[in-house]
Amino acid sequence: MTCEYIVNPLGIEVLKPRLSWTLLSNLRNQRQTAYELIVSDNLADIKRSKGNAWNTGKVSSSQSVHVAYEGSPLKAFTRYYWRVKVYSSNETPSGWSEIQWFETAMLNGSDWQGKWIGDGSKQFEKDEDFYQNDPMPLLRKTINADKKIASARLYISGLGYYEAFVNGQKVGDHVLDPGWTSYSKQVLYSSYDITPIMKKGLNAAGIMLGNGWYNPLPLRFWGGINMRNALVSGRPCVKAMIRIRYADGSTNVIPTDESWQTTKGPIIRNSIFLGEHYDARAENSNWNTVKANTSDWKNAVEVEGPKGTLSPQMQPPIRVTKVIKPVSVNEVKPGVFIFDMGQNFAGVARFRVKGPAGTQVKVRYGEDKYADGSLNVMTAVAGQIKGGNGGPGAPHVAWQEDSYTLKGSGIEEWSPRFTFHGFRYMEVTGWPGKPGLSDIEGLRMSADLQESGTFSSSNDMFNKLDTNIKFTFLSNAFSVQSDCPGREKRGYGGDLFCTTESFMYHYDMAGFYRKIVKDFTDDQQPLGGITETVPFVGIADAGPGDKSGPLGFQVGFPYLIKKIHDFYG
Repeated sequence: MTCEYIVNPLGIEVLKPRLSWTLLSNLRNQRQTAYELIVSDNLADIKRSKGNAWNTGKVSSSQSVHVAYEGSPLKAFTRYYWRVKVYSSNETPSGWSEIQWFETAMLNGSDWQGKWIGDGSKQFEKDEDFYQNDPMPLLRKTINADKKIASARLYISGLGYYEAFVNGQKVGDHVLDPGWTSYSKQVLYSSYDITPIMKKGLNAAGIMLGNGWYNPLPLRFWGGINMRNALVSGRPCVKAMIRIRYADGSTNVIPTDESWQTTKGPIIRNSIFLGEHYDARAENSNWNTVKANTSDWKNAVEVEGPKGTLSPQMQPPIRVTKVIKPVSVNEVKPGVFIFDMGQNFAGVARFRVKGPAGTQVKVRYGEDKYADGSLNVMTAVAGQIKGGNGGPGAPHVAWQEDSYTLKGSGIEEWSPRFTFHGFRYMEVTGWPGKPGLSDIEGLRMSADLQESGTFSSSNDMFNKLDTNIKFTFLSNAFSVQSDCPGREKRGYGGDLFCTTESFMYHYDMAGFYRKIVKDFTDDQQPLGGITETVPFVGIADAGPGDKSGPLGFQVGFPYLIKKIHDFYG
C-alpha cells in the first residue's frame, strides 16, 4: 500500500494524493471488482473502520493504482490514516487492510516559516581561491519546550548538503541530502519525525553544511567546461523549521533566522569531486547539545538563497545501503597500504584509528591498480583532468582523496559526509603503524531503491553478471542517474535512455524517475531544447542548438515519461 509511490510518506504537499495497493490471494482467477476506501485524521476512528475525512463507500471498479483522494480538504501538518477493502470476482469482500498513513507538510507558501541563513562568509572571487581551506559552517539553536511534547517535526533544506542533529543525535539516516536539482527552479526539502529525540525542557538543534552541487569547485572538465558557469551557486546555506505540537494542542515553530548561532566546523575542505578533508582538532565539543560553549559563536546571517520553489523530496533518499569489508590489504611501499574491497562500488571509506594528535591519514580511491600493486588513480580522475588542464588553482591530476587529521584521544572513527567516490581499491597513507582488515571498511551509498525483480540461475557466471549489473546501477543511482560515480557524476539523458527499462525490471523506479522527469522539465530551454544532462551543467556541444544535447540524449526525456506510464500507470 502506497501513497504517491511511497509507504507512509511523511511531509507531502499533494492536495489530492493518489493511493495504491497490491492484491494478494491464494485462490486462482481472482480479480478486484470493487473497493472501499476510508481516510481519517483520527487513529481511533480508523481502527473502528470509520473515515471522517473520506469514505468512498463501495465503488465498482478494478482500479487499484492511483486512486485520487476526493475527501474533505486536507489540512497542513496533519497525519491521515487510511484502509482499503476490496471485493473479489464473486463479490466476496476482503477484510480491512492494515492501517497506513500519509502526513501533510506545507500546503501553501505561508505555511513555510524560516529564512535562508548562513555564516555570512563571502564567496571567493578568483578561481584559484576555491582550492584553499574553507571550513564549513556549523549552526545551532537552543529550544525551550516548556510543555509535554505530543509530536515534533523538522523540515529542512541545506545546500549543497547538510546533516542535522537534535540533542547530539543525527536526525534520520539520509546522506548527501537534499537531492540535486536545478536550484533556480526547484529546491528539495526533507521532513523528519524528531519526536523521539526531543524532550520537555531545553533542547539543542545543530546543522552541518557542505558544498555539494551548490558550491562546486571551478574545475575545467576536459580542460574547458566550468559548471559553475551553468549552475546556480552560492555559499552553503540552510532553510528549516522545527514544529512542535504539545499535548494540550498548542504549537510552537522554531524557524531558521538570525537568532541561530554559527561557527566554523572541522570539515576544512569538501568537494563532490575531489573529496573531503577533516581536522578533528577543530571539533567543537558538544556543539549540537545544550552543553555547548557558544561564547565565541556569532549570529547567523540571512542570505539570499536560491530562487527555486521549495518542494518535498519524494524520490528515495540516498542512504548507506551496504557495508563492504575489504578482502585483502598489502603494503606496496613503506607506509603505503592498498585495500582491495573485492567489489567496485560508489561510496566512501570508514575507518577506526588511534594515534597522536596532528597525524593525517589520507585515502585515495581507484577502480584498478598497476602491475606492481600500487593504486591507479587515473581510473577515478574527475573530469579527465590529468595534465594540469583543470584551470587556475586546480590540482595537476584531479584524483579523489579524503583525509582525516587526528585529535589524539583514543580510538577515532570517521567517514566523509559530503562527497562520494567510485572505486574498488583504496590507498591508505599516514596511518600510525599498520592498518588491518578490521580497521577500514567501505560504505556503499545509493538511492535506497527497493527490488522489484530478482534473477537466479544454476550458472554462477550469470549470477555474478547479475550482481555486477546491480552494483553498477546502484553506483550511478544517487539523486540523478549518472554515467559514472567518479569522473563526471552527471545525469546524462543518453545513459538513462539505454538502461531505463532494464532497471525498472530490477527496482521500483517510480519515485526516482518521476524526479528526473521534473529535472528535464525544469531545464528545458526557451526554444524547447532538451539538455544533454539534467541538471544542466553547461555541456552543449553536440546538439542542434538551444543548449540541447544530441538526439540520443534528448530522447531520454519522452522515453522516460512513456516508460513510467507503461510500468506504473
